[in-house]
Amino acid sequence: MSVAQRPSYLYRPMTSEDVAAAHALSVQLKWPHRLEDWAMLQRVAEGFVVEDDGHLDAGHLIGTAFSCPQGAYATIGLVIVSDEYQGQGIGRKLMELALEACMPRTAILNATLAGVPLYASQGFVEFGQIHQHQGQAQVADIPALPAGEQCRPLTADDRVRQLELANAGSGLDRESVLDELFEVVEHSVGIERDGQLRSFAMLRPFGRGHCIGPVIAENSEQAKHLIAELLARVPEAFVRIDIPADSGLSAWLEEAGLKQVDSVVQMARGTPPRAVGGVSQFALVTQAMG
Repeated sequence: MSVAQRPSYLYRPMTSEDVAAAHALSVQLKWPHRLEDWAMLQRVAEGFVVEDDGHLDAGHLIGTAFSCPQGAYATIGLVIVSDEYQGQGIGRKLMELALEACMPRTAILNATLAGVPLYASQGFVEFGQIHQHQGQAQVADIPALPAGEQCRPLTADDRVRQLELANAGSGLDRESVLDELFEVVEHSVGIERDGQLRSFAMLRPFGRGHCIGPVIAENSEQAKHLIAELLARVPEAFVRIDIPADSGLSAWLEEAGLKQVDSVVQMARGTPPRAVGGVSQFALVTQAMG
């Protein structure tokens, strides 16, 4: 190929004006993200895009990637390259930009099985798996809580405590992410004991319907109770939830109509985050944000 024939690709930071074109890329892949889901990530993360300057449509967007800083960690997500531009090293270049943006934080991501070798070659190691469950919500039996625990709807007065729990359960700094979720949440419920909030779960619009996450709880029975409470609020609606494979929730979610449809691999380029304070994250915010 001559110099004149070489493709001209422009890599640059993403702006809010790129959200519609980026959303169109994910639609081509049949990903469920709405325009609003992209816009939220663009606000909380550092995004990158690549354009084909030689395309008849000037500024033709052909790829995206995000780095979302969350304390000592940064999550990488929505690494997309348009089908007709595959195999040209564009995805690797986008990953390099995202990794550079993560520094000095530890980069973490959720990889498809096909993507694991690429990320392993870049220094990432596996530390878990995530199961994607979705389907039409059925009203599940709500597990009883032990004496002394009560489940209730949450209000703005609970937000400080929710942030404490979200940080402890995920090992990440969730302040920016939760600030965005608080603006769009449809329902948020929590379990209280001895006058203090011990666990919580959130339901919000996402993709083809609703998403449950994050879910932060002391044990799987609390998590089931919270999820069942939220499912009861949207009977027959389409719901998605992404859970750690070792959460103990998969079989129960299947019975509630949320079938496992995919699995991804959790990977970190360094020491992965860990839960503290007696709580764990039983459902992610999204795969892109952890």
